[in-house]
Amino acid sequence: MPDSGSLSISVCWCLQPRQVLECSVDVPVGSTVKSVIEQLMAVGIPGVLPADVAKLPFLQPGIWGRKVTWGHRLQAGDRLELYRDLQVDPKVARRQRFKRQGKGRTGLFANRKSGVAAGY
Repeated sequence: MPDSGSLSISVCWCLQPRQVLECSVDVPVGSTVKSVIEQLMAVGIPGVLPADVAKLPFLQPGIWGRKVTWGHRLQAGDRLELYRDLQVDPKVARRQRFKRQGKGRTGLFANRKSGVAAGY
């Protein structure tokens, strides 16, 4: 339980696909995103390699799914998230998936009458 001069926040990050790491930390009131990351780097995180912790300052910060700056002040109960860059544009990935699945079996075209052209 944090004392009156500290905040309890959650820090989440993902360095690889399908591998989300999360830890809870108590930080002083008025802490910024940058100061929390610096604190994590100095103290370390049990079970996480130091090389992985060193990558944290190069990720994009956000709180509850909204991007923030490194100077943003944290509040009690915040979930600080660190996002890695996208490898593939989501629009391109969707087009490739649609092309691979075929237009006749997906979405609006899944249930069509026999003998009718695709898309009708």
